[in-house]
Amino acid sequence: MAATDDSVLVSRDAALAVVTLNRPDKLNPLDWPTVQRLKAVVGELEAAAGIRVVIVTGAGKAFSAGGDLTGYLELYRRPDDFHAFLNDFYALCTGIERSTRIYIAAVNGVTVAGGLELMLCCDLVLAAADAKFGDGHINFAQVPGAGGSQRLPRAIGALRAKQLMLTGELLDAEVAADIGLVSRVVPGEELMDATRALAADLLTKSPTALKGMKYLVNRGLQTDLEAGLQLEIAYTHNYATAEPDAMEGLRAFAEKRKPVFKDAG
Repeated sequence: MAATDDSVLVSRDAALAVVTLNRPDKLNPLDWPTVQRLKAVVGELEAAAGIRVVIVTGAGKAFSAGGDLTGYLELYRRPDDFHAFLNDFYALCTGIERSTRIYIAAVNGVTVAGGLELMLCCDLVLAAADAKFGDGHINFAQVPGAGGSQRLPRAIGALRAKQLMLTGELLDAEVAADIGLVSRVVPGEELMDATRALAADLLTKSPTALKGMKYLVNRGLQTDLEAGLQLEIAYTHNYATAEPDAMEGLRAFAEKRKPVFKDAG
């Protein structure tokens, strides 16, 4: 059971990869074959030499309107398959969270339910000014199955998350930015240029420092504060004493020059 190759497009430009959900006629649904394809793509990009930043976006008028509800009618009748689908979606999202690559969601339109869950596991989110965000499961008597009930409260707080989850309302991009769901809002026609500019800036940073920052934040969110603080001490000690980029950054500052990081653009 696999998605056709053109349901998810992947392009590469040096250290940058762009992954595009490509079923615009259906608002880029995250059905099981598409989730499997995306999971495979994330694994391929993790293994690919030189890739450091990945942009995820959708073709047409949506990032993703979520799962294929019509398809669920059949999938719910096959409990083992449905459980396998949920595990595949889990593996996709955790694969992005645990990746050593930085993932940027370029949200170009409707982002609901499974689409929101996919967005939530990305590291940064740029949104078109006309994008809309919501959980939406409740509108069809569904509940999240790809991390929405766990990542959304961690992103915007429990009260705001429950407001979205219990009402099924949609937020516009500016409100989403105000509550911390979106990193930045740009005019729709500038979305990909702005996202590529952000990616280009990230590619000038130390790859190992970026990886460390991502790890500390994501891992720390899974612990209590004291455990997170101890994690930071241990990681930073090892990083500073073993990672050449850490010393290069200090030398560059002292010598008043631009640092030259390993594998940076």
